[in-house]
Amino acid sequence: MMEPVVLVVDDDQDTRDLLGRALEHEGITVWKAPNGREALERIAESAPDLVLLDLMMPDVDGWEVYRQIKATVALKDCPVVVITAKAQGIDRVLGLHIAGVDDYITKPFQPEEVIARVNTHLTIYRLKKDLALK
Repeated sequence: MMEPVVLVVDDDQDTRDLLGRALEHEGITVWKAPNGREALERIAESAPDLVLLDLMMPDVDGWEVYRQIKATVALKDCPVVVITAKAQGIDRVLGLHIAGVDDYITKPFQPEEVIARVNTHLTIYRLKKDLALK
């Protein structure tokens, strides 16, 4: 089985590096993008298995990246986990229930929690893909 690929999109270099190291330690291939524009360019080249997405970024914000991912037929089932400093209850409701992101993690976060959630979503994504192929 091929290593899963996770795209980490965050304008903070330290966050990208921390998540990258933690995911690579789990045997996950990591692609990194410092902004939404570069994330969309990378996704256009090849689809990741999951996207870890910051919302508040200059250039193209996370919501626009999310909208474009879900509007792309080949990516519509790709799990998107938001990682953001927007920790208010209403932000979670907007993200999870209205926009339909797969998960919502607030900063500061524990890398172990992110890894656990990523692994869960990757497992679900693989199972869905396997069922669709049958």
